[in-house]
Amino acid sequence: MALLEVEDLTVTYSPRDSAPVRAVHRVGFQVAEGEFVGLLGESGCGKSTLGNALLRLLEKPAEITGGRVVFDGRDITHAGEDELRPLRWADLSTVFQSSMNSLNPVITVREQFADTYAAHPEATGPDVDVHERAGRLLELVSLDRDVLRRYPHELSGGMKQRVALALALALRPRFVLLDEPTTGLDVVVQRDILDRLRDLQRELGFAVLFISHDLGTVMEMADRVMVMYAGEIVENRPAADLVATQLHPYSTGLLGSYADPRDEDVRVAFIPGRPPDLSREHEGCLFRPRCPVAVDACRTTHPELLPVARGEARCLRVQDEAFGAPVVPEFSAASAVSAGRDRSDDDAEPVLVVEHAGKTYRTRQGLRTTAVRAVDDVSFALRPGRVSALVGQSGSGKTTLARLVTGVERPTTGSVVFKGGRVDTLRRRGLRRYRRHVQLVFQDPFAALNPTRTVAYALGRPLRNHLGLDGEQARRRAAELLETVGMSPAEQYLDKLPGQLSGGQRQRVVIARALAPEPEVLVADEPISMLDVSIRAEIIELLGRLVRERGIAMLYITHDLLSARLLADEVLVLNEGVMVERGPTRTVIGETKDPYTRTLLAAIPRPGGRSRSDPAGV
Repeated sequence: MALLEVEDLTVTYSPRDSAPVRAVHRVGFQVAEGEFVGLLGESGCGKSTLGNALLRLLEKPAEITGGRVVFDGRDITHAGEDELRPLRWADLSTVFQSSMNSLNPVITVREQFADTYAAHPEATGPDVDVHERAGRLLELVSLDRDVLRRYPHELSGGMKQRVALALALALRPRFVLLDEPTTGLDVVVQRDILDRLRDLQRELGFAVLFISHDLGTVMEMADRVMVMYAGEIVENRPAADLVATQLHPYSTGLLGSYADPRDEDVRVAFIPGRPPDLSREHEGCLFRPRCPVAVDACRTTHPELLPVARGEARCLRVQDEAFGAPVVPEFSAASAVSAGRDRSDDDAEPVLVVEHAGKTYRTRQGLRTTAVRAVDDVSFALRPGRVSALVGQSGSGKTTLARLVTGVERPTTGSVVFKGGRVDTLRRRGLRRYRRHVQLVFQDPFAALNPTRTVAYALGRPLRNHLGLDGEQARRRAAELLETVGMSPAEQYLDKLPGQLSGGQRQRVVIARALAPEPEVLVADEPISMLDVSIRAEIIELLGRLVRERGIAMLYITHDLLSARLLADEVLVLNEGVMVERGPTRTVIGETKDPYTRTLLAAIPRPGGRSRSDPAGV
């Protein structure tokens, strides 16, 4: 008997001032005891809504409007809080998407475990030894017991993520929901956490529903994968089968957005268009407007999720023999990004030079002063029309270097030189002029824009502050910038608020804002880490085109080696503030001999297995 059964589950958002949104529609599946199931799809497809519905964590205006959820033979669809409380943490547990920020910042890790045990005395007994039991859990996730005495702000992102996982396992649950548990972590920390998670799952025997838009991670970790699109399951099959052959065009598009950066011919595709507006009724297949193999019948017939060999699929080409064998779609060359030019010649004059830069931070605790060397003797040059990728783990000094290049921080040693002039000697007015020429593309498009101001306002500020444009003149220029970043027709977006845009559209606005002062240097700090895999290729293609067409020099900061392979001309590898490798992209990523770079490459998820993940075999 299945541990978790979901039958025709429908979830609807019913806001007061707009039409209802059917976020999840007639979803049904089962999770067996001890099974590891992945749930894959773009942002907005309903993954997190489905997960919250399973655990009865939905908040208004969302509500379950159809179907049921059965856990261990017990219908919990409409169970009250008194019925749910004994189940939560003890039988049903979760690691939230923002788990790095879900820990209480004002109490120690030990006290957070104590709160969990105190809330469930029936599962732990009245005299539980919190320190001993929590200590054993921390050791299970590869943390020292000393962490129990520390506050969340004293832990790194990876350590907080491990604490969140240990808390989720505190009462030995039978089912754990993981909602994007490694988003924002670098590949090495992510690899360590996921490997430990898989070991714990096999050792303790709990079932997992792993929600993510990170295709490589899901396909490597899961026994079975469900692909979700526009609130529906479109494919549900063993992970190995799905890697080998996709039965739904959407699955093919997602798989096409991933590649191994070490391959000789690196190419990724993105899926043109956007998911449908689920506040409206749609006829036919929901994926049809984006599908390269749609036929006339797809306009009027909505396919059902029907059995196929070892799974289920929702596509007319699979279900109707009249169409013959399933057709594997090829997304067009216009929606594909290949590896960059990989030019290593130095004929262009540098526009910005970092010379032997070092940065030391000093902190005082009482009478004691501690010095932390964040960057140590780093040198490189940025040239017009070239992209230099700065890669490394979190804490390696990448963001500190970005702050030095943009003039936010001054180097402790060495210098930053822009077109012959020292940046580190500039004062207020000089820095203002300098920042017109060196602009930053922020990591998080959701936090980078004022949610209460329109797109026109966001683009108008740098136009006014740096170029003196205002009124209708600024609005025309803002429209031109939106067209430049592929948001056409521009008038459709100028008066929208950030909340009315998709993640990819918001990142395009952030890029347009950086382009507004007509800069000569762009510093892009993890600009795709918060985006879906299907959108990442679009943004990479956009950045590459802007660099080529406008002759911009770009410092591209990332821990994603695939995007560096696609975009950069050269790669700079940073480890603990020291540059350990520098060279042409193809050489550094494809032929590296540096142990640290090999470790970064080994940590990359591999759909279908990790046959190449052993550092010795890289």
